[in-house]
Amino acid sequence: HLDLVESGGGLVQPGGSLRLSCSGSDSTFNDYTIGWFRQVPGKDRKGVSCIAHFGSRYAYEDSVKGRFTIRRHRARNTVDLEMENLKPEDTGVYYCASTANPCSRHYSIEAEEYENWGQGTQVTVSS
Repeated sequence: HLDLVESGGGLVQPGGSLRLSCSGSDSTFNDYTIGWFRQVPGKDRKGVSCIAHFGSRYAYEDSVKGRFTIRRHRARNTVDLEMENLKPEDTGVYYCASTANPCSRHYSIEAEEYENWGQGTQVTVSS
C-alpha cells in the first residue's frame, strides 16, 4: 500500500501564493501518475493538475493554467503544486492521488481514474 500525504495548505489573501506537497511513503511513488484535485462542500472532486510517472507529460485544468505549476521531485518521492495569483474560487480541500493510468493533455483529469488518495489539505483564499 502506497500512503500519500498532502501538506502546505493554509489561509492566504487573493493574489497570494502557496506550495502544496504530495509525499509518497516509498519510491514506488515515482512509478505512478500523480493528480491534484479540489473539492468544495456538496460538489464532486475536480481535477486540477496531473503529472506522469516519466515526468514528460503533465496537464492543467483551464482555470489554473498559467498560475499553477506541477513538479516532481524524485529524490524525495514528492510532487509539488505551486500555486500563484490565488483566487477565491481556488478555495477547497486539495487531494493528491495516484494511478497507473496516463496523464494526458488530451483528456480531462478524472477522479475515477485514480485509485489511491491522501487525506487532503485545506486551502482558503479570502480577504
